[in-house]
Amino acid sequence: MSAGPFDLAGKVAVVTGANTGIGQAIAVALAEAGADIVVAGRTAPTETEARICKTGRRFLAVDADLGALSAIPAVVAGTVAHFGRLDILVNNAGIIRRAEALDFSEADWDAVMNVNLKSVFFLCQAAARQMLAQGEGGKIVNIASLLSFQGGIRVASYTAAKSGLAGLTRLLANEWAGRAVNVNAIAPGYIATNNTAALQADATRNRQILERIPAGRWGTPQDIGGAAVFLSSRAADYLHGAVIPVDGGWLAR
Repeated sequence: MSAGPFDLAGKVAVVTGANTGIGQAIAVALAEAGADIVVAGRTAPTETEARICKTGRRFLAVDADLGALSAIPAVVAGTVAHFGRLDILVNNAGIIRRAEALDFSEADWDAVMNVNLKSVFFLCQAAARQMLAQGEGGKIVNIASLLSFQGGIRVASYTAAKSGLAGLTRLLANEWAGRAVNVNAIAPGYIATNNTAALQADATRNRQILERIPAGRWGTPQDIGGAAVFLSSRAADYLHGAVIPVDGGWLAR
């Protein structure tokens, strides 16, 4: 019986920032689809490892501070040394800083841009070099944001980085589509995670958010995991440069 189009058996996936929330859900979903998983980030992904091991897939954690480019070679080299290949990269790691634009500091600008855009580009570059060397192409999935489409408030560097990431996704698709490396992005909407707990607990703000979402509920990390499996699979072989909102219809309203 031939494998289905969403089967990731035999693939090796790197997911950054997967110790909790959306990144964890993506890593687990990829493992459930058959991929072996490498998690790269600053925090030990103990819970993520336990969940992936329950799927029967292999797991590797790579300690990496993605605010510095010096961490990137170790992510790719460690993956290849352990598993022999790299087929899928999911750039999920990100940080946010909040302040009025009139008061926004250079330090907060640089910190966010370094993690959310600069390191993403150079990790894409390093991963694509490995994928091309293997001769079988690969899949790159960037985690964008609703602020890749909208402006937001009090998050100048985050909005700039996520808007830049949408453009970078299209640029890389233009360059690599003909070489069997698919580059696409997911733009999550309002997802119920620890990062949004304060918004969910604010009765007024929570009501305002739900009134704007046609689906009538907050998203779950698992909603993003399904989209990541699709973009990482053969089912998405002819999809290049897309930024797919997974937002319950937020942008449609």
